[in-house]
Amino acid sequence: MTTKVAVVVGVGAEAGLGATLGRRLSRAGRHVFLAGRTAARVEAAAAAIKGNGGEATAVAADATDESQISRLFDAAARAGALDCVVYNAGNNVSRPIRELDAKTFEETWRVGCFGGFLVGREAARCMAPQGHGTILFTGASASLRGRASFAAFAAAKAGLRAVAQSMARELGPAGIHVAHIVVDGGIAGDRLRKNRPERVQQAGEDGLLDLEAIADAFLAVLNQHRSAWTHELDLRPFKEPF
Repeated sequence: MTTKVAVVVGVGAEAGLGATLGRRLSRAGRHVFLAGRTAARVEAAAAAIKGNGGEATAVAADATDESQISRLFDAAARAGALDCVVYNAGNNVSRPIRELDAKTFEETWRVGCFGGFLVGREAARCMAPQGHGTILFTGASASLRGRASFAAFAAAKAGLRAVAQSMARELGPAGIHVAHIVVDGGIAGDRLRKNRPERVQQAGEDGLLDLEAIADAFLAVLNQHRSAWTHELDLRPFKEPF
């Protein structure tokens, strides 16, 4: 029996969305390749999966480096049949437009959009010959609207959404399901708790998106029958205005 393989790009803290998705995909019977810039973090996430009896491979990789992403997918393809790919990388930047330097804008776009293109392209190249597979992109509020001081992040996320739409229209007839999942609100993970504890306190009970609940939605999209595919899904706490 051929091993099902999943790739999650954008894995950071263990209490983060990338690592959570990796664990859930492992429990669903996949050998999971976990990729992120920080080797220690992806190795810790892989160790947690292995400790629970799953199969995982940690890969330190920069999502914006074409050669590194190509090597990641070569390794994943050798491990089995590529079944699911998640692009979860992003770097939210808040800066007034008059203070936003060109380097920061470009770097934000490269991580949020260009990396998604590279990962999506390599995933499509692996999946097209087999005639099936699912590619999931993590979106954000900025995918749908540009707020004051978020020009760089909005440009990156809106661009990623457009890439996902184009891919869905092109690859759907080939049996490849492409979906864009908008996470509209704060995520109850390590990043927000450490960097913005006041935001966590202000949100109160059930005011942030639960990591496992987000993962439930990703897995639901992954498991959809091809006669009723979702392309875009938005998730937010019941308290979140929109």
